[in-house]
Amino acid sequence: MDELIDIITPEGKPTGKTALKSEAHKNGWFHATAHIWLFTKDKKILLQKRAITKKVFPGLWDISVAGHVGAGETILTSAKRELFEEIGLQIGEKELIKIGTRIHQVKHKNGIQDNEYHHVFIAELKIPLSKLTIQKEEVDEIKLFDLSILKNTKNIENILLPKFHEYYVTVYNKIVSHLK
Repeated sequence: MDELIDIITPEGKPTGKTALKSEAHKNGWFHATAHIWLFTKDKKILLQKRAITKKVFPGLWDISVAGHVGAGETILTSAKRELFEEIGLQIGEKELIKIGTRIHQVKHKNGIQDNEYHHVFIAELKIPLSKLTIQKEEVDEIKLFDLSILKNTKNIENILLPKFHEYYVTVYNKIVSHLK
């Protein structure tokens, strides 16, 4: 889905400009996204299988929920919106724990240039998967995996991407610290 997003500088500062997501990806303009990793008290992590129709990483098991921050939207509002759109989960802002921001720069073979600031959150999933509703355009499936999968991604095909292993380990460590 093409949406209007705010363009930011390579340093993450607002430019005052907006563009369609497709235009930002074509031109490599920096923009913000929200990543939400959902975990359970019994050390499980919710992953989503990206729809096979997605332009990048189709059919890959990935972050619980992620999406672009809309033009004029706050990061927290975007995170809550994406949770509801992609898996039908409503949670309060106080339940979203920001664990950092990371710069993500990837040029995909299809011409998409992802230059993004990922605002990364963790949150406890307190309801069963059966109560969630996936957005078919974005998500093929959701599943709980053992949290340790975030540390062991190097040898697991189609579950996360080995090149982002350090990022996953950081998320794992933050969740484990939170659970203590």
